[in-house]
Amino acid sequence: MVQMKIEVVPIIILLVYLAGMLSIGFLSNKFLIKDSNDYLLGGRRMGLLFVAASLSANNVGGGSTTGVAAKAFNGWGISAGWYVLAASVAMIPLAYFAPKIRKAMAYTIPEVIGRRFGNGVGTISAVLNILSLFCLTASQILAAGSVVSSLTGLNLRLCIVLATALVLFYTSMGGLIADSIADLFQWIIIFGGLLISLPFIVQGAGGWEAVTSALPAEEMDFTKVGWFTIISLILNYFCTFLSGPEIVSRFASSEDETTARKAAWLSALMMALMAFIPAVIGLVALAENPNLDGGTGTSALMFATKSYAPPIITGLIAAAIVAATMSSSDSNLLCSSTIFVKDIYQKYINPNITDHQTLIMTRACNIVIGVCAMIIAMLNISIVTLNLFAFALRSAGPFAAYGLGLAMPNATKNSGIVSVLVGSIAAVVWQVLGEPFGILAIVFGAVLGCISFVITTMIERAMGKPPAPPAFVE
Repeated sequence: MVQMKIEVVPIIILLVYLAGMLSIGFLSNKFLIKDSNDYLLGGRRMGLLFVAASLSANNVGGGSTTGVAAKAFNGWGISAGWYVLAASVAMIPLAYFAPKIRKAMAYTIPEVIGRRFGNGVGTISAVLNILSLFCLTASQILAAGSVVSSLTGLNLRLCIVLATALVLFYTSMGGLIADSIADLFQWIIIFGGLLISLPFIVQGAGGWEAVTSALPAEEMDFTKVGWFTIISLILNYFCTFLSGPEIVSRFASSEDETTARKAAWLSALMMALMAFIPAVIGLVALAENPNLDGGTGTSALMFATKSYAPPIITGLIAAAIVAATMSSSDSNLLCSSTIFVKDIYQKYINPNITDHQTLIMTRACNIVIGVCAMIIAMLNISIVTLNLFAFALRSAGPFAAYGLGLAMPNATKNSGIVSVLVGSIAAVVWQVLGEPFGILAIVFGAVLGCISFVITTMIERAMGKPPAPPAFVE
């Protein structure tokens, strides 16, 4: 009887959450979407809390919740919190770039790169971004479907279809406005659910002293994972954020440059506040059941929650995990469609596309990309390696051209294409070599891309070459 209650209550809460997401899409489309600018960038009028929450929710996915708990269980200890705290630290320097991103008045990263360094390098960046976002959308849909399947007992493929339908509905209906509103609620569910569950879980396990006494002392070392890994995570997040369409689009949607800068600071604080909560829950699971999942602790978060939290809290955590995956998949979907329409279709196929046609085409792309991603997810194809390659290419190649393109007004035109090629090739080679010395491919590629960008600019400026056209629209 108790077991049935624990299963039913979380399902009810999850259904309420899903109904809320559908309502957001419907109401956003009915009352807030007037043109393509509203749909793609929220009319560039998103306020501080919406932007900051959306930035945070887009970064905190399944890996930052269930993944952190599993890492804490399986070797990282309390230092697993750095998996999220590193993202918080990496967000801080974006407070410098955020106003520049907003000032550029662009829809996409490839648009800015193409504006400065030519259509060719802009198109290369667009292709890399679409490839990466497509793969990430498929993996997030699979993750969301898996969570719903484990909670309800329904067939995995059916859950994948349901997850895809939900994401397609509220993203296609409400665009970035719906995404941002949904992200705010999703962040409240993620942070609030984890925070509320924590005292129940710790107390249910006998209190904090009982938990720590059952663990080796090194599990409570905040730097157990090592400073090299911590610094690598920070650099990885910084490269990813500055060249990530889903992050850049949030800054671009801000109501002004000041809001964009403040949103970076607030997002850093929001992520820092929740960073170590999943790690603590993972340690509770380790103290109580060190042989969980054969010693891997894959289900540490849900195990501790189901064991010690009331059913309603278990439901909140389940909704939080689904929210974490949804908040990433909707943004990936919308960004990939926006890049295709603005940087490929409008540039090469239909330069005279009307505003209404832009709206229709973007929604159609959402559906096509979403269905294709769903098919890949249903086939249960392992896309981890492909994701890593695509992710590294997306960030390592365009990183210097976009970031330094905004920060260095004297950069020359060829520095853009050189840095994209050098960064992309370096990332692929480094990935194939197995990421020697523990240096991530994305970091290696981004660093070499920046070096080649600066050197090319110095050489061309010494030769008397003029600066590339400005990134900002006067």
